[in-house]
Amino acid sequence: MRFNPFEEKPMPLDQLFMDWDKLYPKPYHLGTVHPYTKVRIVLMNGTEFEAQWFGHQFSRHCQDNDLRRELAMIRRIEQMQQKRISCLKPKNETVLEHTITYEQLAVDLTAFLARRENDCNVKTALDFALLEDFDHLYRYANLLDYEYGTCPEKLVGRYTEMTPARPTIAHHRYPTDSIFRSIDNQTASLKTKLGINIITAAEQQTMNYYMNIAPFYSRSDLGRRLYQEIGMIEEEHVSQYESLKDPSATWLEDLLMHEYTECYLYYSCMMTECDLYIRKIWEECLMQEISHLHKAKELLEKYENKSWQQVIGGCGDFPDILVLGPNIDYIRHIIATTTGNTQKEEDVVPLGRLSENDPFFFYQHVMNDPLCEVASHVTIDARIRRKGCDYRFEIKENPLPELRNRRCDNTSIGRIPACTPASASSEGTTADNCRCPIFSK
Repeated sequence: MRFNPFEEKPMPLDQLFMDWDKLYPKPYHLGTVHPYTKVRIVLMNGTEFEAQWFGHQFSRHCQDNDLRRELAMIRRIEQMQQKRISCLKPKNETVLEHTITYEQLAVDLTAFLARRENDCNVKTALDFALLEDFDHLYRYANLLDYEYGTCPEKLVGRYTEMTPARPTIAHHRYPTDSIFRSIDNQTASLKTKLGINIITAAEQQTMNYYMNIAPFYSRSDLGRRLYQEIGMIEEEHVSQYESLKDPSATWLEDLLMHEYTECYLYYSCMMTECDLYIRKIWEECLMQEISHLHKAKELLEKYENKSWQQVIGGCGDFPDILVLGPNIDYIRHIIATTTGNTQKEEDVVPLGRLSENDPFFFYQHVMNDPLCEVASHVTIDARIRRKGCDYRFEIKENPLPELRNRRCDNTSIGRIPACTPASASSEGTTADNCRCPIFSK
């Protein structure tokens, strides 16, 4: 179905304010909510966080108070949207249960975007971080089973597997190895620009959540340490994804792209939501974002004498909507072929291509020695010692033989070259490796 937000009639911004009753919606019910409804809520909460922080950074770098006032008006409504969406989470959902939803979002959103991405550099970045978020889901699932006895597979509706990929211990890389090549907005497709904006916001929200929640996790020191460790990796992911954005874009061009992205996401949520009450919220948020988009268009014209077409390109119609759902076969393919990869400066490369003097090994030694203090490993080891094996939800055995042993956590693959099979590695930036006809839509 064709939809163009530039053709919609916007409402005046001062008619978009909400009262306290509207700001505090009815939360979803833990026992009946669909997993992807929860995932959409986390996604849009993160999208509104991104809108907030972008708006504040813009204001801090702007000398024109008239423009700052316009930004403040948009930002206040974005703040109301975020408050409303975040309160859809019920009080009786634990921090760790909610974390499972964060990681299910990271896995299935990244896989969806990677499957449809035609830019080889961007697809490589998505596939690379996909395996890391997938392994994070496995680690948190083991912690949930170990500390609460809750069945993680029920929380994800059995739509997303929970099995090891590139081990979390191998994700700790030297800071300079977390930057990719940026796109050119003039030549990049609209899908690519949307994808980068979406995944940057989603990963930033995950980073923010773990940064703040770690000291409040009251169940154990192990849980606090796991949030701390994975939070460090999420910072790497944010650095990777934000580096893909075109740094030459002006603040107002970026504002327009932010608002267009929000319109696209709310429209996608509205068109795929199965909960009628929450679908209505997505519909109302879409109408608000259309007004924000038209204001951004007006500001771009006024201050830079540019049209929205120069930023968005084309006619403004949305591309195919974002549909969150299972990606099991695609992820299994990526596990089988890229688990042994790492990043070296702007490139994803097989671990075996690094020299012994590469900073990856220095950083690994600093962060992960001794092994018994690495929370992601200790979590799995604790579950194995208590129950004889790790917790997994798999539709069949792990794609890599090295990751099939459920009585011993593999801390070597992707970290120690001699223990990383060449079959689990591939060059991440070649054109051929970006083609996945079996899984492309």
